Amino acid sequence: MNHPILVLAVTLVGLWLAGRIGVAFRHRREEMPLDEHEDFGVILAATLTLLGLIMGFSFSMAITRYDQRKNYEEAEANAIGTEYIRADFLPSENAEKVRQLLKNYLEQRILFYETRPERDLRQVNTRTAELQQQLWEAIKAPVQAQPSPVQALVVSGMNDVLNSQGYTQAAWWNRIPLAAWVLMWIIALCCNLMIGYYVRPAGRHWVRLMVMPLVVAVSFFLISDIDSPRWGIIKVVPQNLVSLAGSMK
Repeated sequence: MNHPILVLAVTLVGLWLAGRIGVAFRHRREEMPLDEHEDFGVILAATLTLLGLIMGFSFSMAITRYDQRKNYEEAEANAIGTEYIRADFLPSENAEKVRQLLKNYLEQRILFYETRPERDLRQVNTRTAELQQQLWEAIKAPVQAQPSPVQALVVSGMNDVLNSQGYTQAAWWNRIPLAAWVLMWIIALCCNLMIGYYVRPAGRHWVRLMVMPLVVAVSFFLISDIDSPRWGIIKVVPQNLVSLAGSMK
């Protein structure tokens, strides 16, 4: 889910409406017998437990993916910094060209983490692919001219630079499946429908009907925010890449 605020609003309104529908169903039938009320409470408790387990599992998935994105950002910065140093093994003219290309490439990788509009992101990805091709061409000629174990380090380092970008992109595509979201919403709607049917209409019962939608909506918002690498409040800050760019200057 790319818009956590929308998830919060839709969940809150949807669950509140489900609770009101449950209240309407209750008003259409006679008072629930005590033994039936107790049995219904057991079913409600079991359903709420299932919802809690699914939400906990989804939260764990979101945290794991967030940590993965952070780790790949660190690995990408290390790969670029290592290759920047290994450029010394190339002839001076080639080394300077590779260093400049790596600086430009680093700028695009920082923009990848900070860009939100889809149009601008496509431009960043296109420019990144162009720079990757230029980087490979920049080391291919001197390495082929003088192949050696030392030059192999340069090739290996460049492979790490290119591969780390692919790993990062894969981690950003790795999100909580839509089926998991649908399952959570269905169970949450059922729970609030049952709560509306179960709560006795006495006093300010509408306040009790708002507790569950509010808690679940905030929980869904947190899960969606962590799972949304580009649109959430909690984002992966490219601090390692920015630090590397500062050291290169």
